[in-house]
Amino acid sequence: MIYARTAMLKGRNPTLKEKKHMDKVSQIGCIVCRNEGRGYVPCEIHHIIGKTKPDAHFHVIGLCYEHHRRGENNQIYVSRHPYKREFEKRYGTEDKLLSDVRKYLDEEDL
Repeated sequence: MIYARTAMLKGRNPTLKEKKHMDKVSQIGCIVCRNEGRGYVPCEIHHIIGKTKPDAHFHVIGLCYEHHRRGENNQIYVSRHPYKREFEKRYGTEDKLLSDVRKYLDEEDL
């Protein structure tokens, strides 16, 4: 019998409360695009402290595919993966972006 290998992501499954929080973050859209005046752009959830630490699912920001994991570093945009240093230089630290997300959540009462 042949078994297919599946990739195991490190981390734990989010609780219902964490899932609701991440859903609210996704409703904001890409925080970088929003900060640059593009309004809502669909996003992926990016965990800024990994997925294994306590409350890790509350330390998330929304990033569009290009800003999250496309792997580009050009004049138009920088992807967080793998260019963290350049990403933060151009758009602000992940902690600053998390603060922006929290501000929008408070303003919009999502």
